[in-house]
Amino acid sequence: MVVQQHVQAPPVPTPAQRARTIVALDCPATLLPAGEDPVDGARLVPLLHHVHTDGSVSLLLPDDHELITEAEFAPRGEVAAMLELVDFAPVPLREPIRGLMWITGWLCALGAEQARDEASMIAESTPDPRLLDLGHGAAMLRLVPVSLVVADSAGTHSVAPDEFGHAEPDPFVYYESEWLMHLAHHHGDVVTRLARHLPPELRDGRIRPLGLDRLGMRLRVEIGNVDHDVRLSFSQPVDTPAELAARLRQMVGCPFVTR
Repeated sequence: MVVQQHVQAPPVPTPAQRARTIVALDCPATLLPAGEDPVDGARLVPLLHHVHTDGSVSLLLPDDHELITEAEFAPRGEVAAMLELVDFAPVPLREPIRGLMWITGWLCALGAEQARDEASMIAESTPDPRLLDLGHGAAMLRLVPVSLVVADSAGTHSVAPDEFGHAEPDPFVYYESEWLMHLAHHHGDVVTRLARHLPPELRDGRIRPLGLDRLGMRLRVEIGNVDHDVRLSFSQPVDTPAELAARLRQMVGCPFVTR
């Protein structure tokens, strides 16, 4: 069980920013037809998924999958479905999931020409060899969103498609995992010094770095069978690695902070 620790109300990324960051991480995804029981084996791992800035999703599925047939023969040529994205913490934790995103909408199969255009558009921004399977055992579908929801220790929030489209992922999204793993495995002393910012009752727990963004750090504190997620805010937002390093030195009490 994860319990959010209410120390104060620090600034946090907006729900739309958190959603865009989860998407940028290329998190594992599963597709579930709407109305299906998620534990009955109906979940499907797409061969490839790509979330566009408008919240729609391109999906590559085996061309013999029943969802494709259902979409093709549905009255409107589409079926209701939900895509779940799971944001796993980069460091080992007993509860490894730190965030979830659900995109619910209408799934439709694309014709051959439209599918090729979609694959070409995806390849321009994120080349992937799996796109070469299109037409060779794989088919392209598109999920048009009706609802986007993001959930993490900051809460569960709906995100409008236009909010999602106008938001930007965190500037450190592509470096965060490497930095957190380096911090956890090679700088345990720094993590220990961060504990001084925690409430006294949490300081003796197992403290692990959970997240890092331009507004601060998140720590996971494991005590007994309860987990607490705590955000430590920077003195001001950061946008560059140099600013981030300065804020981290300040946070751990380094006397040589120059800015």
